[in-house]
Amino acid sequence: MADIAVAPRAKPQLREATAWEQLRHNRNWLGFWFMLPAMGFLIFFLAYPLGLGIWLSFTDTRIGRVGHFIATENYEWLWDDSIFWLSVFNTLLYTFVASALKFAIGLYLALLLNENMPFKAMLRAMVLIPFIVPTVLSALAFWWIFDSQFSIISWSLKHLGLISQNINFLGDTTWARICVIFANIWRGVPFVAITLLAGLQTVSPSLYEAATLDGASSWQRFRYITYPLLTPIIAVVMTFSVLFTFTDFQLIWAMTRGGPVNATHLMATLSYQRAIIAGQLGEGAAISSAMIPFLLAAIMISWFGLQRRKWQQGESND
Repeated sequence: MADIAVAPRAKPQLREATAWEQLRHNRNWLGFWFMLPAMGFLIFFLAYPLGLGIWLSFTDTRIGRVGHFIATENYEWLWDDSIFWLSVFNTLLYTFVASALKFAIGLYLALLLNENMPFKAMLRAMVLIPFIVPTVLSALAFWWIFDSQFSIISWSLKHLGLISQNINFLGDTTWARICVIFANIWRGVPFVAITLLAGLQTVSPSLYEAATLDGASSWQRFRYITYPLLTPIIAVVMTFSVLFTFTDFQLIWAMTRGGPVNATHLMATLSYQRAIIAGQLGEGAAISSAMIPFLLAAIMISWFGLQRRKWQQGESND
C-alpha cells in the first residue's frame, strides 16, 4: 500500500500583542501609562513655555503687538548692552558667594544638629523657620532692617557710639550687594542644613567608632568618612542651591528693584523689567534664554560629579 504523503502542518503566525495585552503582562508598559499624566503636565507647563520663550527671543514682540522674526537681533543688542553684562556679573557673584556660604554654614549646622544635645528636635524645627517664611515677607523684613532711616542696625550702632549717622545699606552699591546676599543666605541655609542632616543620618555610627578606636581625629573622621559618603547628596543639594540662587527674583525685586544704579540687577530681574515693565517681550525673553547655558552648566557639573562618585565606588555609570 502506497504511503500517503502528509503535508507539513503550517506554523501558526504569531500576531503582535495589542496594547491592552502589553499593558496587562508588561510592567514597563504599565509604568509608561502611569507616567503619561506627568509627562503631559511637564510638557504643557514646562516644555511649552520654555520653547515659547526661546521663540519669542528671536522676535520683536511687544506687549499688545504681535512680533516678527528678527533672528539674533535681540542677542546682538544684548551683546553691546552694558547693563546686561552688569546683570550677568551680579548674577554670577550673587550665586557663587551665596551658594558657597550657604553650603559652609549649612554643613556646619548639619554636623552640629547631628550630635546628641538637649532639645535637638526643637532646634531642628527652628532651623526651618527661615525656609518656610514666604520670600516676599522675608524680603520686606530685611528691607526694614536695612532701611536708610529706620534700620535697627544703624540705630544700635549709633547708640553704641560706633557711628554718627545712619548707614545707607540699600543706597550704596557695595552695601546693597552684601545685603541681598545676606538675605539669600538666611533663607537658603535651612534647605542645605536639613538635607545634609538627612544624609548624615544614613552614615553608620560603627564607622565612626572604628575610626575612633584607630585613633582618628575629628577632622580625619570628617575627611575620610563623612565627606566621601555625603558627596552624592552634596552634589544634588548644591545643584538645587545654585539653580534657586541663580534664578532668584522675588527677594531682589522686593528689596532693591535691581538698584541702586543696577548694582543688584540679576538676569531674572532685568528680564522682568525689560519684558513686563518696558513691554519688550522679545528682549526680555532673550535675557531669560541667555540664562539657560549657565543653568545647564551647573546641572552638567553636578551630573558628572555623581558619575565620578559612582566610578569611585565601582558601580556602573548607566
